[in-house]
Amino acid sequence: MDKSSIPTIDLSPFFREGDEDGKKKAMETITQACTEYGFFQIENHGVPLDLMNQALELSKKFFDFPDEEKRKSSPNSGAPLPAGYSRQPDHSPDKNEYVLVFPPGSSFNFYPTNPHGFRDVLEEIFSYLVKTGFLIESILNVCLGLSPNFLKEFNHDRSWDFMAALRYFPATENENNGITEHEDGNCFTFVFQDEAGGLEVRKNGEWIPVTPIKHTIVVNVSDVVQVLSNKKFKSATHRVVRPKGKSRYSYAFFYNLHGDKWVEPLPRFTKEIGEAPKYRGFFSRSIRS
Repeated sequence: MDKSSIPTIDLSPFFREGDEDGKKKAMETITQACTEYGFFQIENHGVPLDLMNQALELSKKFFDFPDEEKRKSSPNSGAPLPAGYSRQPDHSPDKNEYVLVFPPGSSFNFYPTNPHGFRDVLEEIFSYLVKTGFLIESILNVCLGLSPNFLKEFNHDRSWDFMAALRYFPATENENNGITEHEDGNCFTFVFQDEAGGLEVRKNGEWIPVTPIKHTIVVNVSDVVQVLSNKKFKSATHRVVRPKGKSRYSYAFFYNLHGDKWVEPLPRFTKEIGEAPKYRGFFSRSIRS
């Protein structure tokens, strides 16, 4: 595995009957990636490539609209969640703006009406990313050696997932952070980005760029999986560095837990192998709770 970049895994064996060798090889690479980085990229993942391209193009068109037009898609004051268009407070340096989307059919979603077809594409790609989430969840389940369908049964409600279409403004002379270093608090996150790049993951104290590869999706393991596995799989520290001279466009999809869920290191990774838990149990509270 190249130590200067995160691995890219071909998921096509999981869409073919009988390719057990291909599945085994992919899972071995994913296990290593989750152990060393907490990050990997996937190709041949089942999300239509034309749809990914269309989603990025429509988000660019939307974010290029005048602020007055974009604010028409901002959540109203009575909305229970901040679905729709949002931007950092005016007193902060401009870093990013985004459209937040919850599962299609949710009554509190507030979709942009322009450009034409943006809502349909947002809903369609959301549905595809949920399916990809099912696949990654099942793969992680096997990689961790858990009982069949453990993660699926532990985290069976998809109504708490959400997605953001993001624009990061170009770096200024004094500021280039798009998102400061952090770990995600959900199960895992998907990201697909344009050619501008800027996403970086920290490994052994060094920042490794996640180089954009067209039509791939970045997967990063988050806190819930790290805790359940007693840090066998890492929740990677990552950040976004804004490029100079151009905006960065991306989508982030968050595969979440449902509501208040008790999370603690599983016995398989603690008492069954004589290891002390590295974390205390806690209630994971969704953004929607």
